[in-house]
Amino acid sequence: QVQLVESGGGMVQPGGSLKLSCTASGFTFSEYDMSWIRQAPGKGPEWLGVNYANSGRTVVDIAVKGRFTISRDNSENTMSLEMNNLKPEDTALYYCARGSFAEVIGRRDYWGQGTQVTVSP
Repeated sequence: QVQLVESGGGMVQPGGSLKLSCTASGFTFSEYDMSWIRQAPGKGPEWLGVNYANSGRTVVDIAVKGRFTISRDNSENTMSLEMNNLKPEDTALYYCARGSFAEVIGRRDYWGQGTQVTVSP
């Protein structure tokens, strides 16, 4: 079955950096668009961006553009989210998900379990 496992979360000071990883199994990774999503306490999910399988092109939401970078390695079935200049408002549970925006927002069928990122002095 589809499994997505996030790792790399932790606590970091404002201005710091973290790199999250997502390891996929149970499906042909290279054939699927892959997204990153986050959810802060008391808030709804926020889609961060996608890497498109066909083109390899990445689109990052304007809210984090310039600070967050998405990449994937089809040979390793992994996807990464590199986050720089982190702010306290970036504190959230971060998920990787199989699919593009329309396929993952509102549906949690193919989300991982999430990894916590806390940005605090």
